[in-house]
Amino acid sequence: MATLQSPAQLDYDAVRKSIADILEKEDYDDGSYGPILVRLAWHASGTYDTISGTGGSGGATMRFAPESDHGANAGLGIARDLLEPIKKKFPSISYGDLWTLAGVVAIEEMGGPKIPWRPGRSDAPDASACTPDGRLPDGDKGAAHIRDIFYRMGFNDQEIVALIGAHTLGRCHADRSGWVNPWTRAPTTFSNLYFQDLKTTKWRKKKNFTPLQYEDPTGELMMLPADMALLWDRKFRKYVDIYAADEAKFFEDFAAAFSRLLELGVKFPESKASATA
Repeated sequence: MATLQSPAQLDYDAVRKSIADILEKEDYDDGSYGPILVRLAWHASGTYDTISGTGGSGGATMRFAPESDHGANAGLGIARDLLEPIKKKFPSISYGDLWTLAGVVAIEEMGGPKIPWRPGRSDAPDASACTPDGRLPDGDKGAAHIRDIFYRMGFNDQEIVALIGAHTLGRCHADRSGWVNPWTRAPTTFSNLYFQDLKTTKWRKKKNFTPLQYEDPTGELMMLPADMALLWDRKFRKYVDIYAADEAKFFEDFAAAFSRLLELGVKFPESKASATA
């Protein structure tokens, strides 16, 4: 039986190792749980609303219905269940800390930048803190919707493009979102390939397919309408060009924006203000 420790006593290096040890899975998607753990961290955090001060990773409210059943969170029960043995091994870590740290570790293990992260999230006791549906980005919408969602969280255009660059990982599933296929041919490697492909590939609408998505000439890769909006919107396109040309700049900007995303709305105890893991 695991010994209950205070969060301050937790060995976060041991937690990190436990997360890293479960990432590879040969018969899951492209051989890694990494992308879905990034999505879990993202969706747990991206519900924050600057006006009401509600949402964010503090609370880990996706543990409860109705938030767990929101369309944007389809399939994320896989990620939450995957982390349960680690929660049992380190029972004093909050779900909010575990989910966000799992996303950080996944990015770093898949070749991405080191993401500043600190513990201190407290879990909500019940569903009363669940956020309303519709706070997460919808892939079938354009630039105006993207700005509405991300401006509500407090991000600017540069941060928006950097964060959407996480689409360099993973793939879509027909039984979750309705869309299919990966964005790149290296869906378990964190890189700027998403931006390079977005810029240089001749994307076309996928015929006889609903919901609308775009495909490359081979039909093996895809982009969502929201991805194409980054190309078609002049202000967003500027950053697509920068990140396609400079992976180091993308890594730097993504690490800063993703770290801030994971902390939106979190009231860290003062004793942990300078703690990092």
